[in-house]
Amino acid sequence: MNNNFKLSEEFSRKMDKEDKLKDVRNRFYLKENEIYMDGNSLGLMSKDSEESLLRVMDEWKNFGINGWMKAENPWFYYRETLAKMQAPLVGAEENEIIIHSSTTLNLHCLVSTFFKPNGKKNKILVDDLNFPSDRYAIESQLKLKNLTKEENLIVIESKDGRRIDEIDVVKNMTDEVALILLPSVLYRSGQLLDIKYLTKEAHKRDIIIGFDCCHSAGAVEHHLSEWGVDFAFWCNYKYFNNGPGGVASLYVNKRHFNKGPGLSGWFGYKKDKQFDLSNEFSPSLDAGAWQVGSPHIFSMAPLEGSLKIFNEVGIKRVREKSLKLTNYMMYLIDNKLSEYGFFIGNPRKDNKRGGHVSLEHDEAVRINEAMKDRGIVPDFRYPNVIRLAPIALYTSFNEVWKVIDIIKEIMETKEYEKYSKKRGVVA
Repeated sequence: MNNNFKLSEEFSRKMDKEDKLKDVRNRFYLKENEIYMDGNSLGLMSKDSEESLLRVMDEWKNFGINGWMKAENPWFYYRETLAKMQAPLVGAEENEIIIHSSTTLNLHCLVSTFFKPNGKKNKILVDDLNFPSDRYAIESQLKLKNLTKEENLIVIESKDGRRIDEIDVVKNMTDEVALILLPSVLYRSGQLLDIKYLTKEAHKRDIIIGFDCCHSAGAVEHHLSEWGVDFAFWCNYKYFNNGPGGVASLYVNKRHFNKGPGLSGWFGYKKDKQFDLSNEFSPSLDAGAWQVGSPHIFSMAPLEGSLKIFNEVGIKRVREKSLKLTNYMMYLIDNKLSEYGFFIGNPRKDNKRGGHVSLEHDEAVRINEAMKDRGIVPDFRYPNVIRLAPIALYTSFNEVWKVIDIIKEIMETKEYEKYSKKRGVVA
């Protein structure tokens, strides 16, 4: 951690002046008198995204069905166009990723392809801290094969409820494991797993391994192809700022292109022959084969504008600023909030931490509500975590300083005590 920070607000303003990405903030819609700290759950709208969405709407208005081929970025190839823009941001070859559907459906598409139980090699290895939707999908995939979670699911348990020990994962890579699914970053604590190491160990044992990158894509550098990851998937509405429920992405390493998708649909067909409308499925010879239905053009359009910004900035600079922001936030928490019973639940080391700070407190629900009434948009996770995500593209260092200063005021005055201990429906 950087120990050259200072506690004064003046120092935060000095860092903002020196920030090489400070002007990128002006390309986003930021509300006056509000500090947004929830970009790890839903990223803010950029003016670039608005522009690309409005352009596509205008194309529909003017072209109708001809937009499939006559649009500025023809809709028929839109997924591939966006994949080309996103590929360098996740360390993939452009034909190894595709913009498609939702994260959970993408997981179903991938597991149905790669989970091939054979004899005693019939188990899936997961962890107990991953986002529950992944677990729901995995267990339903077992049911489809007449297998059970009791017999065919190995769950790596956390020792402290915050982190997963990679050594424990490797110890459980037995000859009974056919597939491993892990998060790249744990959604509660922000722990970043060593994807390269885990992939190498899995492949030593002839095990397919994939990663849910929802909480790392757009905030952390990836080298999916170089590391040899078999498959991955992620949403684009968090760090990639694609809007609520925006279309997700999936990655398939090119060495698996010959396998073909476990779930087939007409947009996974070879592009040049797709409208032959043959009853015999002939899959595309790249990640496009894992597409199922027609692309959601309006839901993809904001991503085009967002990826434009990312490619101008570069993921390396995004990661550098993200780490500096979270390091600065932890420094302020240590020096201004330690007396009030807060605990930082995320790893401190840069190579072990994603893009958010996990702030734990017994009164997290009420503190979270008090913060919202003070103009801060945080993110609560049951039972005691306030996730704070300073986003490299639009969060200033002064905003980080203000957030911690406001939390200190809330604790000093016991302002949180006037709020209910019951969380909201959407927390």
